[in-house]
Amino acid sequence: MGGCTDIWFGLGHCRYRRGGVESADQCRAQSWPAVHHRLLSGCRFWRRRQPLGCPGGRHDTGHCQQGHRALCRCGTGKSAGSDRHYLVYPETPARTLCAQGPVGGELAMTTLSKGPLSRFLSEDPAGRRLLAVIALITVLVPLLHLTMPADSIFHVPGYTMTVWGKYLCYALLALSVDLVWGFCGILSLGHGAFFALGGYGMGMYLMRQIGTRGVYGDPVLPDFMVFLNWQELPWYWYGMDNFGFAMLMVLLVPGLLAYVFGWLAFRSRVTGVYLSIITQAMTYALMLAFFRNEMGFGGNNGLTDFKDILGFDLQSPETRAGLFAATGLALMAGYLLCRRVVGSRLGRAMVATRDAESRTRFLGYRVEHVKVFAFTLSALLAAVAGALFVPQVGIINPSEFSPVNSIEIIVWVAVGGRGTLYGPVIGAILVNFAKTWFTGAFPEFWLFFLGGLFVVTTLYLPKGVVGVWQQQRDRVLARRARAGSEPSSPSPQSPGG
Repeated sequence: MGGCTDIWFGLGHCRYRRGGVESADQCRAQSWPAVHHRLLSGCRFWRRRQPLGCPGGRHDTGHCQQGHRALCRCGTGKSAGSDRHYLVYPETPARTLCAQGPVGGELAMTTLSKGPLSRFLSEDPAGRRLLAVIALITVLVPLLHLTMPADSIFHVPGYTMTVWGKYLCYALLALSVDLVWGFCGILSLGHGAFFALGGYGMGMYLMRQIGTRGVYGDPVLPDFMVFLNWQELPWYWYGMDNFGFAMLMVLLVPGLLAYVFGWLAFRSRVTGVYLSIITQAMTYALMLAFFRNEMGFGGNNGLTDFKDILGFDLQSPETRAGLFAATGLALMAGYLLCRRVVGSRLGRAMVATRDAESRTRFLGYRVEHVKVFAFTLSALLAAVAGALFVPQVGIINPSEFSPVNSIEIIVWVAVGGRGTLYGPVIGAILVNFAKTWFTGAFPEFWLFFLGGLFVVTTLYLPKGVVGVWQQQRDRVLARRARAGSEPSSPSPQSPGG
């Protein structure tokens, strides 16, 4: 038995290989970190991995060679260290199963191994419906705007298309907040800053495209710099006349800020309300900085009077329809990306961090790495939303950094239902549609309505409107299940029968 003990001791760190085979005794000899790594969704990049096998991470080559020779002598299918035989099964390949069809006894072929898209199509029916609606809007609204005459009932005016383009940008912004708040437990009150930074990146590119068509006719300096007696272009404006470089800055600047901020905050284990306060302080500091004329971003007036993008006139119906379609495609791509992330091992680590951060850390996961990744990816999505927002609205100013805007984003997510991805998209569209109507009909009561909506959602709709719909659906299904399980009463017979 001592030899068998040496064999299993030496094979401890050689146990697991993808696509390999292992016997029942081998599975029994696994150490707890190995079992945990296989059963709980873990990723090597996020784990503090220690070599399995010898204590302290020591590898004994002699033991491994001795174990290999012992297994070779035992033969295939025979357990080392005993005379009992066990079947050794290789990894099951992807295959199809024949199932009884619903009609006529036909056979339906079901694939066991599914890819990411197949899993999404089968596991997220609400997301499929949402993407179908967004795709329909993305195609129909520009088409009706361009093809239908202005006096037709089916014509979509340019103003309506612009407003709905704003709604789609806000939906992408709400989606980015739900990624960190709904799945990672990070309540950020500073995502308005990433949205505004992406908007300023796009605004700088559009300002450089004006050239001599500005009020002062300067081929290099924007009009506000000429008005403020700037003599030369600031260094951080160089290269912003190139669309590719400008889009790189749209992603790089907010992403780098989110990475540095997240690394310092999460490495220091700042959580809860303290994290929310410092994110709000960050966006407020940026707002004060961008209000200054010395910063070179237009001061209080911001950046406006854009002319064209990629050589296309921004005021032409075709360009505005193209921007609307690009926004819808960006929203669908952002949803699929977020769904792919939350459905992966990393997504399960995010949920574990949200529900039990200390326990997840004690299991060996680097929760600060998980948080930094989610926070940075969320900031990138918010920056893309801001970059698509600016050319459709036609202006970007420091008021977009206001902490009130970041709080309003939280209201969108809460009303829709956080932790669902599709709920915040619906919430952002519903709340902003209500805002458009209220600010036109009762402008002085909008803030009161927004505050009351948040209070009602917190007290009576903790899962948002999506949660209410899910509860009603579950009740209907449970009622149908109870009705189907009850035995049918016998039919009454006639007295003569």
